[in-house]
Amino acid sequence: MNKIKLVLDKKGIKQKRLAEQQLGKSFKMVNFYVQNRNQPNLETLYKIASILSVEVNGLLYSKDDIEQIKNKQ
Repeated sequence: MNKIKLVLDKKGIKQKRLAEQQLGKSFKMVNFYVQNRNQPNLETLYKIASILSVEVNGLLYSKDDIEQIKNKQ
């Protein structure tokens, strides 16, 4: 699971802008990343982190975070 949506919202960046103008991916693909339907490969994850000016680990949930999310469901 990733936090791409949270970081995009915090920085006020739209998925479409990230996808088409900055990342060179389709909106659909970035939307899949944002919704955690697909996970970006490491190269793409590093590109996203660079574009958003965050560390890669700032885009990822820890194991503890994932367990807490699962327990809430």
